[in-house]
Amino acid sequence: MNISQRHTYHSDNSTFSTSLRGLPALVAVAFAFGTGVLPAAAQTTSSAAQWAPGRLLVQPRPGLSDAEFDKILKPHGGKSIGRINGINVHVVQLPANVSEKAVETLLKNNKHLKFAERDMFVKGAGTANDPYFGSEWHIAKIQANAAWDVTTGAGVTIAILDSGVDGSHPDLVGKLVGGWNFLDNNSNAADVNGHGTAVAGAAAATTNNSAGIASVAGSAMIMPIRIADANAYAYWSTVAQGLTWAADKGANVANISYNGVSSSSAVQNAAQYFKNKGGVTVVAAGNSGGEELIAASDTMVSVAATDSSDVKNSFSSYGKYVDIAAPGINIWTTVRGGSYQQWWGTSMASPIVAGTIALMKVANPTLCAADLEKLLFSSAVDLGTAGWDSYYGNGRVNVAAAVQAAQVAKASDTTAPTVSISNLTAGGTVKGLVAVDVTTSDNVGVSRVDLMVNGNKIGSDSTAPYGFSWDSTTIADGSATLTAYAYDAAGNSSSKAVSVIISNAVATPDTIAPVGAISNPAAGSKVSGVVSVTGSASDNVGVKNLRLYVDGTLVSNSTASSLSFSWNTKKAAVGAHTLLLQAVDAAGNVGSKSVQVTR
Repeated sequence: MNISQRHTYHSDNSTFSTSLRGLPALVAVAFAFGTGVLPAAAQTTSSAAQWAPGRLLVQPRPGLSDAEFDKILKPHGGKSIGRINGINVHVVQLPANVSEKAVETLLKNNKHLKFAERDMFVKGAGTANDPYFGSEWHIAKIQANAAWDVTTGAGVTIAILDSGVDGSHPDLVGKLVGGWNFLDNNSNAADVNGHGTAVAGAAAATTNNSAGIASVAGSAMIMPIRIADANAYAYWSTVAQGLTWAADKGANVANISYNGVSSSSAVQNAAQYFKNKGGVTVVAAGNSGGEELIAASDTMVSVAATDSSDVKNSFSSYGKYVDIAAPGINIWTTVRGGSYQQWWGTSMASPIVAGTIALMKVANPTLCAADLEKLLFSSAVDLGTAGWDSYYGNGRVNVAAAVQAAQVAKASDTTAPTVSISNLTAGGTVKGLVAVDVTTSDNVGVSRVDLMVNGNKIGSDSTAPYGFSWDSTTIADGSATLTAYAYDAAGNSSSKAVSVIISNAVATPDTIAPVGAISNPAAGSKVSGVVSVTGSASDNVGVKNLRLYVDGTLVSNSTASSLSFSWNTKKAAVGAHTLLLQAVDAAGNVGSKSVQVTR
């Protein structure tokens, strides 16, 4: 499809604040969670990582009860004040005098918790330059216009998790589906900053309407999800909540143009939740300009930024987590209030990739999220070091090649995952709360693991490392069979079972002392020469030790239930002598028997 479009741009600096240099002194925000509304905390203006004072994000292992979770938090004074729907991540508030960093460290070592992390305050990964008339160089660079002969994205919804979207903008009007505001807990997702409108325009502004700009997926719909305040700052907690909400509402692609979200376990869990429902999460790599020590993750697509010469922008972050690159400088896009400006940042590169995935989804609706990601990466233009590298990931996005690859691809995954319960052995004994670790692998990717005990489901885990917390006290003592089931996105599955012995019964304390007897010599008898002293004992559990004393001196010690001792009475004084037999059991109970004899 050939596009003949007239671009008009307007300068309206009053509609967008370019100051992203520091955090506001106080952000009065509220966060909507599955169990209520969470008030935000005051922020500082440090240039270092920003953390919500006294707030943690904690995910218990599937199967851990709320009561047991509360027991884990109680020593630290922590209290769950909200739970993120879909991924069972609790927002935990600590007392004012408690260090969230110290508690985070302690909770990370608890085997019944999947993770614990402080709630980070994150900012958008983009800013605006002074506007000037120009062309959208990136459209031709990534060959988006060539892909429009196949599709422009009709039928796909892109969730924009940001500061909101201006639905009255001429290039966005009529494109918005119902969204949500997670700061005010209502449906008003209007843009309060401008960042979200710019991101939405780069992904899916209306194309071929003789006005404004062209975007990658001009016919795709936009789901506005407001996770940020008027300064375009958000929390990991609101990002995760917005992502699970978008998944439940049927979004196909989600874009998060925010720094640092790739390193959050909570966001990764939410992205996996979104992926399990068929969606792909795209995030900005960040604008630090340096290497970020963030681990690679297949839960989301992290995007670096390039210029018109296919060189990484100096501001673009890099590292092992980068999956792909896209244009991110001098990108013409929509501005809140109805105008257009050039923007730069990985905030722009990310929605360009999100728009690409939207086109791929339309080109082949049968492909799962993992298939789309694989084709997106394999069709990219290799830059930098041959193959994957930390600056460009798998290369710079090529929209036409990605759509063509999706068009001809077939969903052909017929290989089931492998699965095993790695920390329990067959026939082993367990009691109380049992941590169950599951190891899996798959040719494409595992989407979830379920744990069953004697046929009853304990829980599901959708993010690696897979693990559960099983309360063995809910089952009678004896044999129990644990079965782990692993599933991939194509529905292939496999299972592995292991049987263990539950032993939770508390033994009755042994308070009964052994009963001893001296069978020779008889009490009151007269002895002479060498006398064979014999004794024995019995116990309700078992005798551990027998001790024989002559006139208070230990002369024989046996670990059996009987003993025999040769007593040379020639060395004893004439007169009365006392023989004492002591019997001891494993519980330490002592039974005694004594006889007196005369020489």
